[in-house]
Amino acid sequence: MREECKHFQSRTYASGEVARFCVLDLAPEAPWRCPENCPSYQRRLADAGWIHGTLVEPPIEDEPGLPGEQVAEVLGNAEAIVNEVAPEALAEALAEDAKRESQEGRRWWRRRR
Repeated sequence: MREECKHFQSRTYASGEVARFCVLDLAPEAPWRCPENCPSYQRRLADAGWIHGTLVEPPIEDEPGLPGEQVAEVLGNAEAIVNEVAPEALAEALAEDAKRESQEGRRWWRRRR
Protein backbone atom coordinates (compact mmCIF):
# COMPACT_ATOMS: atom_id res chain seq x y z
CA MET A 1 0.00 0.00 0.00
CA ARG A 2 1.09 3.53 -0.55
CA GLU A 3 1.49 4.67 3.04
CA GLU A 4 2.13 8.22 1.87
CA CYS A 5 -1.40 8.48 0.39
CA LYS A 6 -3.78 10.63 2.40
CA HIS A 7 -6.45 7.90 2.15
CA PHE A 8 -4.21 5.26 3.78
CA GLN A 9 -4.93 4.44 7.42
CA SER A 10 -3.65 1.86 9.84
CA ARG A 11 -4.78 0.69 13.26
CA THR A 12 -2.69 -1.28 15.75
CA TYR A 13 -4.69 -3.29 18.27
CA ALA A 14 -3.65 -4.35 21.78
CA SER A 15 -2.96 -7.86 20.48
CA GLY A 16 -0.31 -6.41 18.15
CA GLU A 17 -2.40 -7.05 15.05
CA VAL A 18 -2.25 -4.24 12.52
CA ALA A 19 -5.00 -3.34 10.07
CA ARG A 20 -3.92 -1.34 7.02
CA PHE A 21 -6.52 -0.10 4.57
CA CYS A 22 -7.74 2.54 2.14
CA VAL A 23 -10.52 4.61 3.72
CA LEU A 24 -12.13 4.92 0.28
CA ASP A 25 -12.09 1.11 -0.09
CA LEU A 26 -10.33 1.42 -3.44
CA ALA A 27 -7.58 -1.12 -2.72
CA PRO A 28 -9.03 -4.60 -3.30
CA GLU A 29 -5.67 -6.20 -2.48
CA ALA A 30 -5.10 -4.28 0.77
CA PRO A 31 -2.91 -4.40 2.78
CA TRP A 32 -0.39 -5.46 0.13
CA ARG A 33 -0.95 -3.08 -2.74
CA CYS A 34 -3.02 -0.28 -4.17
CA PRO A 35 -4.23 -0.25 -7.77
CA GLU A 36 -1.47 0.78 -10.20
CA ASN A 37 -3.14 4.01 -11.36
CA CYS A 38 -5.48 4.79 -8.47
CA PRO A 39 -7.61 7.79 -9.50
CA SER A 40 -7.90 8.97 -5.87
CA TYR A 41 -4.21 8.84 -4.92
CA GLN A 42 -3.19 12.05 -3.20
CA ARG A 43 0.14 12.45 -1.47
CA ARG A 44 -0.21 13.18 2.24
CA LEU A 45 1.32 16.56 2.88
CA ALA A 46 1.15 16.70 6.68
CA ASP A 47 4.09 14.37 7.22
CA ALA A 48 6.12 15.14 4.10
CA GLY A 49 9.79 15.13 4.98
CA TRP A 50 9.34 13.61 8.43
CA ILE A 51 11.64 10.91 9.65
CA HIS A 52 9.71 8.08 11.27
CA GLY A 53 11.22 6.55 14.39
CA THR A 54 10.91 3.10 15.90
CA LEU A 55 7.26 3.55 16.86
CA VAL A 56 6.15 3.08 13.26
CA GLU A 57 3.85 0.07 12.85
CA PRO A 58 5.44 -3.33 12.15
CA PRO A 59 6.18 -4.33 8.55
CA ILE A 60 3.41 -5.77 6.41
CA GLU A 61 3.11 -9.54 6.47
CA ASP A 62 4.27 -11.47 3.41
CA GLU A 63 1.75 -11.55 0.60
CA PRO A 64 0.08 -14.96 0.19
CA GLY A 65 1.32 -17.00 -2.75
CA LEU A 66 -1.89 -16.65 -4.74
CA PRO A 67 -2.53 -15.04 -8.13
CA GLY A 68 -3.89 -11.48 -7.93
CA GLU A 69 -7.48 -12.46 -8.75
CA GLN A 70 -7.55 -15.06 -5.96
CA VAL A 71 -6.11 -12.63 -3.41
CA ALA A 72 -8.86 -10.13 -4.22
CA GLU A 73 -11.47 -12.90 -3.99
CA VAL A 74 -10.20 -14.15 -0.60
CA LEU A 75 -10.11 -10.61 0.79
CA GLY A 76 -13.58 -9.89 -0.63
CA ASN A 77 -14.95 -13.03 1.04
CA ALA A 78 -13.37 -12.02 4.36
CA GLU A 79 -14.90 -8.55 4.09
CA ALA A 80 -18.32 -10.07 3.35
CA ILE A 81 -18.08 -12.25 6.47
CA VAL A 82 -17.18 -9.26 8.65
CA ASN A 83 -19.98 -7.15 7.14
CA GLU A 84 -22.47 -9.95 7.79
CA VAL A 85 -21.53 -10.29 11.47
CA ALA A 86 -20.95 -6.59 12.25
CA PRO A 87 -24.59 -5.51 12.81
CA GLU A 88 -25.20 -8.35 15.27
CA ALA A 89 -21.96 -7.67 17.14
CA LEU A 90 -22.75 -3.95 17.31
CA ALA A 91 -26.25 -4.67 18.65
CA GLU A 92 -24.78 -6.94 21.35
CA ALA A 93 -22.23 -4.30 22.38
CA LEU A 94 -24.88 -1.58 22.55
CA ALA A 95 -27.15 -3.82 24.64
CA GLU A 96 -24.29 -4.52 27.08
CA ASP A 97 -23.53 -0.79 27.33
CA ALA A 98 -27.19 0.03 28.00
CA LYS A 99 -27.40 -2.69 30.65
CA ARG A 100 -24.22 -1.44 32.34
CA GLU A 101 -25.47 2.16 32.30
CA SER A 102 -28.83 1.20 33.80
CA GLN A 103 -27.11 -0.77 36.59
CA GLU A 104 -24.75 2.11 37.36
CA GLY A 105 -27.69 4.51 37.47
CA ARG A 106 -29.48 2.32 40.00
CA ARG A 107 -26.43 2.20 42.24
CA TRP A 108 -26.09 5.96 42.15
CA TRP A 109 -29.68 6.46 43.29
CA ARG A 110 -29.26 3.98 46.12
CA ARG A 111 -26.21 5.81 47.44
CA ARG A 112 -27.93 9.16 47.30
CA ARG A 113 -30.84 8.20 49.55
